[in-house]
Amino acid sequence: MTVAALIVAAGRGARASTDASQPKQYCEIGGAPMLSRTLAVFAAHPGVHDILVVIHPDDVALYGEASAPFSSDILPAVMGGSRRQDSVRLGLEALADKAPTKVLIHDAARPLADEALVSRVIDALEASPGALPCLAVTDTLKRADAGHVAGTVPREGLLRAQTPQGFNFEAILTAHRAAARDSTLEFTDDTSVAEWFGINVAIVEGSEHNRKLTTAEDLMIADRLMRQSAPAGTMRVGSGYDVHRLGPGDAVTLCGVVIPHTRKLLGHSDADVGLHALTDALLGTIADGDIGAHFPPTDARWRGASSDMFLKDAGERVAALGGKIVHADVTLICETPKIGPHRDAMRGAIADILGLGLNQVSVKATTNEQLGFIGREEGIAAMATATVMLP
Repeated sequence: MTVAALIVAAGRGARASTDASQPKQYCEIGGAPMLSRTLAVFAAHPGVHDILVVIHPDDVALYGEASAPFSSDILPAVMGGSRRQDSVRLGLEALADKAPTKVLIHDAARPLADEALVSRVIDALEASPGALPCLAVTDTLKRADAGHVAGTVPREGLLRAQTPQGFNFEAILTAHRAAARDSTLEFTDDTSVAEWFGINVAIVEGSEHNRKLTTAEDLMIADRLMRQSAPAGTMRVGSGYDVHRLGPGDAVTLCGVVIPHTRKLLGHSDADVGLHALTDALLGTIADGDIGAHFPPTDARWRGASSDMFLKDAGERVAALGGKIVHADVTLICETPKIGPHRDAMRGAIADILGLGLNQVSVKATTNEQLGFIGREEGIAAMATATVMLP
C-alpha cells in the first residue's frame, strides 16, 4: 500500500490572520509557520510516501519559504481553485500519475495533528475505503432563531469531524470528478463528497490537540500554548555515524574541505563522511529519519552531489520547527590524511552551511591505531553529535 498526503492550503483565512499580508497558514505558531508544522507531521511519518500541497496562486513566495525545509520530500505544489472541493480535486488529479493506493486529505490549518492520529487513519484504510477521525460532541447544542434560543439539539450520535480524512485514491478521485460535473453541489469536507457518492467511511478516534485554527484568537492561543508548554525550550541531542570506502583518486572531501590525498572516498554523492554524520545527528534531534530517507542513494539526482546541500537541508528542517542549533561536534576517524592543518577550515565550512558561529562548531580527529579497516586505510569514518534547542 502506498499512501500520499494531500495538504489543502489554498484558502485565504482572513479571519485568522493577524497580518493582512499573509493568510493564516503562513502565520507563525511557536516560532514556525503553520504550514511548516503541518508538513513536518507528514514528512516524518514512515507510512506516508508522497506529499503534495495545493496553494493559492498569490502565495507562491510564502509557500516557498514555508516548504523549503521539506523540498526533498514533497512534490511540486499545485494551484488551487475557487472552492475547497475544487482545490482538492485539482490536487488529486496531480497525484494521479503517482497512482497511490490511498490518500490522506488534510487541512493546512490543523498543524497539531500527530503521528498516532495519522497512523490510525492509515490503519483504518486496510479494511475500509474511507476513514474519518472524529471526536464526540460534548457541549450542549442550541438552535437559534432571530437572536434567541429556539430549542435544544440532541447531541447523541453527533461527532466533530477532523482531518486527515483517508480514502482509497481511485474512489475519492472518481467521486470528486463526478461532483465537479454539477456546479450546484457544495461540500465542506471530503467525507461529504464520499457520502454523496456512496463510499463507506469508517470512524476512527480523533485528537483534541488536532484543532482547526480558524480565528486570530485560535492562532494566539495555539502560539501561547506551544510556548508555555516548554518555556525554556526543550534540549535535544542527536548522534550520527558514517563510513565510506577509499578508492583510486587524488583528494578526499571532509567536512566540506577538499584535501589532496593519494586516494578518494567512494560514494553516491561526494562521500563526505563528516557532513553525512552531522546531517544524521541533526535529523536525529527532530526525529526526522536519516540522510538516506531524504536523499536516497538510488536517486540519480544526488549522484556526485556536494554534501553541504544535505547538511543545509537538515538545518532548515530544524529551523522550520522553531529550533536553534546550539552546537555541532564532529569526530573524524582515519589514519591519513592529517586533519589538524585543515581543522579550522572545516569548522568554518560547517559554520557557514548552518549559519553558526565558529565557537559553536567542533571538529576533532583520531586514528584507529592501525586496527581494522580504518587502520589498514581502507576507509574513513566519522561520528557526530548535534545539540538543538526546540521551542
